[in-house]
Amino acid sequence: MRFLLPIILIAISISGFFMFLNPTYTEIKSLQTKIESYNTALSNSKSLENQRDKLASKYNSIDTQNLDKLTTLLPDSVDNIRLILEIEKIATPYGMALKDVKYNPIVADPTVNSANKKLLKNTATKKDYGSWDLEFSTSGTYDDFISFSKDLEKNLRIVDISSVDFSADNNSSSGTGMLLATNSSSIYKFNFKIRTYWLKN
Repeated sequence: MRFLLPIILIAISISGFFMFLNPTYTEIKSLQTKIESYNTALSNSKSLENQRDKLASKYNSIDTQNLDKLTTLLPDSVDNIRLILEIEKIATPYGMALKDVKYNPIVADPTVNSANKKLLKNTATKKDYGSWDLEFSTSGTYDDFISFSKDLEKNLRIVDISSVDFSADNNSSSGTGMLLATNSSSIYKFNFKIRTYWLKN
Protein backbone atom coordinates (compact mmCIF):
# COMPACT_ATOMS: atom_id res chain seq x y z
CA MET A 1 0.00 0.00 0.00
CA ARG A 2 2.91 2.27 0.79
CA PHE A 3 4.32 1.85 -2.73
CA LEU A 4 0.98 2.03 -4.46
CA LEU A 5 0.40 5.75 -3.81
CA PRO A 6 3.57 6.97 -5.59
CA ILE A 7 2.77 4.77 -8.56
CA ILE A 8 -0.72 6.25 -8.73
CA LEU A 9 0.69 9.79 -8.57
CA ILE A 10 3.16 9.03 -11.34
CA ALA A 11 0.39 7.58 -13.48
CA ILE A 12 -1.73 10.68 -12.86
CA SER A 13 1.21 12.94 -13.77
CA ILE A 14 1.85 11.06 -17.00
CA SER A 15 -1.84 11.14 -17.88
CA GLY A 16 -1.98 14.85 -17.12
CA PHE A 17 1.02 15.50 -19.36
CA PHE A 18 -0.53 13.75 -22.32
CA MET A 19 -3.99 15.16 -21.69
CA PHE A 20 -3.12 18.79 -20.95
CA LEU A 21 0.57 19.68 -21.29
CA ASN A 22 1.38 17.89 -24.53
CA PRO A 23 -1.41 19.53 -26.59
CA THR A 24 -0.38 22.91 -25.20
CA TYR A 25 3.26 22.22 -26.02
CA THR A 26 2.34 21.15 -29.53
CA GLU A 27 0.28 24.32 -30.02
CA ILE A 28 3.17 26.47 -28.78
CA LYS A 29 5.57 24.80 -31.25
CA SER A 30 3.07 25.37 -34.05
CA LEU A 31 2.75 29.05 -33.11
CA GLN A 32 6.53 29.42 -32.97
CA THR A 33 6.80 27.92 -36.46
CA LYS A 34 4.19 30.36 -37.79
CA ILE A 35 5.95 33.27 -36.09
CA GLU A 36 9.24 32.28 -37.72
CA SER A 37 7.47 32.02 -41.08
CA TYR A 38 5.92 35.47 -40.67
CA ASN A 39 9.25 36.94 -39.58
CA THR A 40 10.89 35.49 -42.69
CA ALA A 41 8.13 36.89 -44.90
CA LEU A 42 8.44 40.27 -43.20
CA SER A 43 12.19 40.26 -43.69
CA ASN A 44 11.78 39.38 -47.37
CA SER A 45 9.16 42.10 -47.70
CA LYS A 46 11.51 44.69 -46.25
CA SER A 47 14.26 43.48 -48.55
CA LEU A 48 11.97 43.81 -51.56
CA GLU A 49 10.89 47.26 -50.43
CA ASN A 50 14.52 48.34 -50.15
CA GLN A 51 15.23 46.96 -53.63
CA ARG A 52 12.16 48.71 -54.98
CA ASP A 53 13.25 51.99 -53.42
CA LYS A 54 16.72 51.66 -54.94
CA LEU A 55 15.29 50.97 -58.40
CA ALA A 56 12.84 53.85 -58.05
CA SER A 57 15.69 56.14 -57.01
CA LYS A 58 17.74 55.09 -60.06
CA TYR A 59 14.72 55.57 -62.34
CA ASN A 60 13.99 59.01 -60.93
CA SER A 61 17.62 60.01 -61.40
CA ILE A 62 17.36 59.51 -65.18
CA ASP A 63 16.88 62.75 -67.06
CA THR A 64 13.26 63.31 -68.12
CA GLN A 65 14.25 64.09 -71.69
CA ASN A 66 16.15 60.81 -71.95
CA LEU A 67 13.15 58.92 -70.61
CA ASP A 68 10.96 60.56 -73.24
CA LYS A 69 13.46 59.57 -75.92
CA LEU A 70 13.45 55.96 -74.73
CA THR A 71 9.64 55.92 -74.72
CA THR A 72 9.64 57.24 -78.28
CA LEU A 73 12.34 54.79 -79.37
CA LEU A 74 10.44 51.74 -78.12
CA PRO A 75 6.99 52.60 -76.72
CA ASP A 76 4.99 50.27 -74.48
CA SER A 77 2.03 50.28 -76.86
CA VAL A 78 1.56 50.46 -80.62
CA ASP A 79 0.51 54.14 -80.51
CA ASN A 80 -0.33 54.04 -84.22
CA ILE A 81 -1.87 57.52 -84.40
CA ARG A 82 1.25 59.15 -82.98
CA LEU A 83 3.44 57.29 -85.46
CA ILE A 84 1.33 58.41 -88.42
CA LEU A 85 1.50 62.01 -87.19
CA GLU A 86 5.28 61.74 -86.84
CA ILE A 87 5.58 60.45 -90.42
CA GLU A 88 3.36 63.27 -91.67
CA LYS A 89 5.59 65.75 -89.85
CA ILE A 90 8.67 64.29 -91.55
CA ALA A 91 7.00 64.39 -94.98
CA THR A 92 5.58 67.94 -94.67
CA PRO A 93 8.82 69.84 -95.54
CA TYR A 94 8.95 67.96 -98.84
CA GLY A 95 5.29 68.53 -99.67
CA MET A 96 4.64 64.77 -99.59
CA ALA A 97 1.18 64.28 -98.13
CA LEU A 98 0.32 60.81 -96.82
CA LYS A 99 -2.47 58.94 -98.63
CA ASP A 100 -4.06 55.48 -98.58
CA VAL A 101 -2.88 54.74 -95.05
CA LYS A 102 -3.42 51.07 -94.12
CA TYR A 103 -2.55 49.13 -90.99
CA ASN A 104 -3.57 46.07 -89.02
CA PRO A 105 -6.45 46.37 -86.52
CA ILE A 106 -5.58 46.63 -82.84
CA VAL A 107 -7.53 45.07 -79.99
CA ALA A 108 -7.21 45.37 -76.24
CA ASP A 109 -5.86 42.38 -74.35
CA PRO A 110 -8.40 41.53 -71.58
CA THR A 111 -5.59 40.30 -69.31
CA VAL A 112 -3.94 43.72 -69.11
CA ASN A 113 -5.08 47.30 -68.72
CA SER A 114 -6.30 49.32 -71.66
CA ALA A 115 -2.99 51.16 -72.09
CA ASN A 116 -1.19 47.95 -73.08
CA LYS A 117 -2.57 46.67 -76.38
CA LYS A 118 -1.54 43.86 -78.69
CA LEU A 119 -1.92 43.30 -82.38
CA LEU A 120 -4.02 40.41 -83.57
CA LYS A 121 -1.05 39.01 -85.47
CA ASN A 122 1.13 39.00 -82.36
CA THR A 123 -1.21 37.56 -79.75
CA ALA A 124 0.36 34.11 -80.02
CA THR A 125 4.02 35.19 -79.93
CA LYS A 126 6.13 34.84 -76.80
CA LYS A 127 8.55 37.64 -77.67
CA ASP A 128 8.98 40.62 -75.36
CA TYR A 129 8.21 42.97 -78.21
CA GLY A 130 5.62 43.24 -80.95
CA SER A 131 5.92 44.44 -84.54
CA TRP A 132 3.43 46.50 -86.47
CA ASP A 133 3.15 47.03 -90.23
CA LEU A 134 1.98 50.25 -91.84
CA GLU A 135 1.38 51.04 -95.50
CA PHE A 136 0.91 54.45 -97.10
CA SER A 137 1.46 56.23 -100.37
CA THR A 138 2.79 59.69 -101.13
CA SER A 139 3.88 61.72 -104.16
CA GLY A 140 6.99 63.77 -104.80
CA THR A 141 10.18 64.08 -106.77
CA TYR A 142 12.97 61.56 -106.66
CA ASP A 143 15.16 63.93 -104.63
CA ASP A 144 12.35 64.50 -102.13
CA PHE A 145 11.83 60.74 -101.90
CA ILE A 146 15.51 60.16 -101.04
CA SER A 147 15.49 62.91 -98.42
CA PHE A 148 12.21 61.74 -96.90
CA SER A 149 13.42 58.12 -96.73
CA LYS A 150 16.64 59.15 -94.97
CA ASP A 151 14.74 61.29 -92.45
CA LEU A 152 12.28 58.46 -91.84
CA GLU A 153 15.08 55.99 -91.08
CA LYS A 154 16.83 58.51 -88.82
CA ASN A 155 13.65 59.17 -86.87
CA LEU A 156 13.98 58.45 -83.14
CA ARG A 157 11.32 55.75 -83.21
CA ILE A 158 12.60 52.50 -84.71
CA VAL A 159 11.19 52.19 -88.24
CA ASP A 160 12.23 49.68 -90.90
CA ILE A 161 11.29 50.36 -94.52
CA SER A 162 10.14 46.94 -95.74
CA SER A 163 9.54 47.89 -99.36
CA VAL A 164 8.93 50.84 -101.69
CA ASP A 165 7.12 50.69 -105.04
CA PHE A 166 6.90 53.66 -107.38
CA SER A 167 5.04 54.66 -110.49
CA ALA A 168 4.49 57.77 -112.54
CA ASP A 169 1.95 60.06 -110.90
CA ASN A 170 -1.29 60.34 -112.91
CA ASN A 171 -1.02 64.13 -112.78
CA SER A 172 2.59 64.09 -113.94
CA SER A 173 3.77 64.45 -117.56
CA SER A 174 6.88 62.33 -116.94
CA GLY A 175 5.27 59.43 -118.80
CA THR A 176 6.92 56.41 -117.22
CA GLY A 177 8.62 55.39 -114.03
CA MET A 178 11.72 54.45 -116.06
CA LEU A 179 12.56 58.17 -116.10
CA LEU A 180 13.08 58.10 -112.34
CA ALA A 181 16.84 57.79 -112.60
CA THR A 182 17.26 60.53 -115.21
CA ASN A 183 14.56 63.08 -114.41
CA SER A 184 14.63 63.95 -110.70
CA SER A 185 12.14 66.83 -111.13
CA SER A 186 9.28 64.57 -112.25
CA ILE A 187 6.55 63.69 -109.77
CA TYR A 188 6.11 60.05 -108.81
CA LYS A 189 3.82 58.08 -106.56
CA PHE A 190 5.61 56.04 -103.90
CA ASN A 191 3.99 53.16 -102.01
CA PHE A 192 5.72 52.55 -98.68
CA LYS A 193 5.55 49.51 -96.44
CA ILE A 194 7.20 50.05 -93.06
CA ARG A 195 7.50 48.11 -89.81
CA THR A 196 7.85 49.49 -86.31
CA TYR A 197 8.17 47.86 -82.90
CA TRP A 198 6.74 48.23 -79.41
CA LEU A 199 7.62 46.79 -76.03
CA LYS A 200 5.21 44.40 -74.32
CA ASN A 201 4.62 44.71 -70.59
